[in-house]
Amino acid sequence: MARVVVHVMPKEEILDPQGQAIAGALGRLGHTGVAAVRQGKRFELEVDDTVGDDELAEIAESLLANTVIEDWSISREPQ
Repeated sequence: MARVVVHVMPKEEILDPQGQAIAGALGRLGHTGVAAVRQGKRFELEVDDTVGDDELAEIAESLLANTVIEDWSISREPQ
């Protein structure tokens, strides 16, 4: 078994109101060194050795990310 992490983030050209709200709150709380925040999603999948990169890409594109407004990346983490 392996742990795979799929990171999904809004595309750079897409407005991120949640990230903007977080950045504003950080400033109000006195954290003035944070210039911008973008909020995304992290999915952890436990997969066996038969699940290859092409299948993981299909899972990310068809289920985990809205590819019109989001980018995604996949990484395998050591167990």
